[in-house]
Order: sequence, then C-alpha cells, then structure tokens
Amino acid sequence: MKIKYVNLDKQWSEDRSFLLRIIDQTLSTGKFVGGEQIDIFEKDISKVCGCKYAVGLNSGTDALTLALHLAGVRRGDEVITTPNSFIASTSVIVHLGAKPVFVDVLPDQNINYNLIEKKITKKTKVIMPVHLTGRLCEMDPIMSIANKFGLAVIEDAAQAIGSRYNDKEAGSFGFAGCFSAHPLKNLNAIGDAGFLTTNNYNVYKKIKDISNHGMTNRNVVKNFGYVSRLDNLQAAILNYRLKKLDKIISLRRRNASLYKFLINKENVFIPEEKKKQFNTYHTFVIQIYNNREKLINFLKKNGVGTSIHYPIPIHLQPAAKFLGYKKNDFPETEKQSRQILSLPIHHQLKINEIKYISKKINDFFH
Repeated sequence: MKIKYVNLDKQWSEDRSFLLRIIDQTLSTGKFVGGEQIDIFEKDISKVCGCKYAVGLNSGTDALTLALHLAGVRRGDEVITTPNSFIASTSVIVHLGAKPVFVDVLPDQNINYNLIEKKITKKTKVIMPVHLTGRLCEMDPIMSIANKFGLAVIEDAAQAIGSRYNDKEAGSFGFAGCFSAHPLKNLNAIGDAGFLTTNNYNVYKKIKDISNHGMTNRNVVKNFGYVSRLDNLQAAILNYRLKKLDKIISLRRRNASLYKFLINKENVFIPEEKKKQFNTYHTFVIQIYNNREKLINFLKKNGVGTSIHYPIPIHLQPAAKFLGYKKNDFPETEKQSRQILSLPIHHQLKINEIKYISKKINDFFH
C-alpha cells in the first residue's frame, strides 16, 4: 500500500472541474486585484470564526505582522510566545525589531500558561499563543493573565480554522486572530493566502487600509502601508472550499479517532482531546518514546509517508543564535522535538489505510 503524507494532487482531481469553472468565471470579470469574491469571503469567514470582522490577506505571516504592528509592537518591545512552532511566528517579531520571549510547552505541544506570568516585564506588549496541530491553547488562563497586566493577545491560529475552546472559536479571543490558507491547511487556497479576524472595528479598518498600500482610495494615502492583500482568484477558490470545510474537519476528526482507537499506547503518547476542546487536526502528531527514526524508515519501507513538525525548535535554529538561547533552555520543547511524528491525517484517507498505518506502527513495536 502507498499512502502519501499529504495528497494535494488527489484534492485537485476531486475539485478540478469545479475549480476550472471558478477560475474561468473569476478571471472573466477582469478583476484580479480586489473584487467581490474577497468581500464575500471576508463576510463568511468572520461568521465561521465567531468574529465581527475579517480581512483577507496574502498569508498568515503577514496577518501576524500587521496584527503585531497595530498592537503597538515596536523596536525593543517583547512578545511572549513559544519556540515550538513554524518559524514564521518568531520571524514576524524579529522583523519588527522586537524580542521573542519564549515559554516552554505542555505535553500537548501548546504553550504552558503556568510559565507565562514570570516572563512578563515592562517591555512586554503582546502574548502570542500558537494553536499548534489544530488544538487551541488554554485560552481562559491566558486571557486572565493578559487582562491582569494589560497586554494584547494575538492568536497564531494558522493551523486552527474551525477549532474551539469552551465553544469559542479560534481567532475570537484576543486583539486579533491570524490564519493561514496555505495549500497544506484544512481551508486551503492554491497558493499563499491568509486572513485576520477581529472584533475591533478600528483594527479592521486599519488593516484594510495598510494591507493595500495605505490607500484610502486610488489617489489618497493616509498611511504608508504594505502589499498584503488577498487576490480575487484565491478568494473565489476559498469561497468554494469554505462550503466543504465542515466535511473536511469531520473526516479529519474521524481519522484521528480511528488512530487513537487502533494504535497501541504502550510505546506511543497521543495527547487527549479534552471536553472543552474541539480539535480540527491540521496535523495528527504522536510522540514516540524510543526509536523514532527507525519507525520512520520502517513506515517508509511499507509505503507510509510521515513528517516531523518540527525537528529543530526555533530557539536552536541558526537564525535565532543572536537571541542568546541555548540547549536545555526549554526541556519539554526539546524532548518533544526528538519524539514527535506526524502521521497522514488528510481527508482523502480511507479507513482501511488508517488501519494499515496503525497496524504497521503496532507491528514495529511488537
């Protein structure tokens, strides 16, 4: 059996006839930059995320950059976040001239809220929790800490569209929620794309303004801005795929449940999904106590593709050397980087394929 870790070509074959028609209809309008598809997307995605406003952008990375900028993050400020994430959540802080202040993680890979308060200084401006794997961080205590110290919370929700915590949607808790619609995400465009959510009208208006060169109209520029807008074609594709999102999440949750039932937990740790959580499984990550590399090779020989998110924590990346962090500064993050393994979880998987993968994992250990 041959099972890909991701299967975008299969998704294309399923969507091809619909997307070709959407592409033709959208390009026929002559509106490539700006257009009604963007307006439709922003209106609909704000409802999905339980927010008043949404702004389509060219990436989740730019969403983070613009959110931090509007939250007042400037050179010399500090932003509390986690080293267990995709590199973008730290790079946006660095590019603004601020300092990322890292906090270790819980066994579920998300930020350890118990360690946040002692990292707060007079320079702290923002707490940025990262909802890794489609699981929301413990947002109630995080929001309590932020309110206590008067800090903004910006959610890196790149992997968490549709996820909930205590029946509250990802991206609806703090100052802003920042999402990616990269091709690998559960809600995916056919190139780079993203969006920002907020309940603050002023934030919404400013993001709309500065994401489009700061142009109030074609001839008036009130603020020097960026080119961070979502294009009309990607918005049209997202509008089509947004209608399928609930089904995609349902299939991913089914796949995760099967894995949890079938994989022997004697040699593998799988974080539980708590009652207050609704996880959407952008990735399905298990933690291998021993022989991870041998397991990867064994699965590869048996036709199963896997991945690691992420093998080198951000604080140990060469780019982060100037920040002064060193090995053993974040022991839980570093331990997990040696143990984590992402299994196929995409919605094209068949039940017999999940049974096959689970059996091969169990066979390897026994």
